[in-house]
Amino acid sequence: MKKQVSIQRNDLVVLLADKNMEAGIRRLLQRPEALGIRSVSADLFVHPYRDPGILNEAHKFLAPLTEQYAYALVMFDRQGCGRVGSAEDIAREVQTRLDSAGWIRRSTVIVLDPELEIWVWSDSPHVPLVLGMSSDDLESLLNEKYRSGSQLKPNSPKEAMEEALQRSRTPRSSSIYSRLAQSVSVSRCTDKAFLRLRACLGEWFPPTQGNVGKEGADR
Repeated sequence: MKKQVSIQRNDLVVLLADKNMEAGIRRLLQRPEALGIRSVSADLFVHPYRDPGILNEAHKFLAPLTEQYAYALVMFDRQGCGRVGSAEDIAREVQTRLDSAGWIRRSTVIVLDPELEIWVWSDSPHVPLVLGMSSDDLESLLNEKYRSGSQLKPNSPKEAMEEALQRSRTPRSSSIYSRLAQSVSVSRCTDKAFLRLRACLGEWFPPTQGNVGKEGADR
């Protein structure tokens, strides 16, 4: 009788649309206690054709990796992917192809609506610090051009971030997303896609004893 060989899969493969996402997600996964998960071994890849590439070819990119990883996470922006429709409909389209490529019940598609920068904007005191502005100056900028009333997040999150960096003469780089992911409390972000990401990771990688989501509050 031929002896069966058990294949040891790595935890997670992540397919992302750009280096900014990669920097943010890589740093976020280094905070398992904050996310309420166990430590995860993950390999992150950036698709060479960015958002449209993931929309159309995520299943092709990940199909050869089904035996190497337990789970797959796919993330890209709704705005810029080239498809008209809701983030939910677009995610379902990509998920259907992933399921057919061998990732059924082991993958999740996160479509950021409208774009990654929506996660930047929270009421954390770390946000103005990382963007190089005082809290008052950043509030004035947002109220002047990018939001109205009691609205927290700007209507054009990427444009608002770029203008903030321009005013503070802070060079834009992927390290900004890494610093935000490191310093801002995950409980501050209430974006639907982010909450879905946390729920998904929590289901796949529940915390071990002594790793129950401890995190200091923002200062």
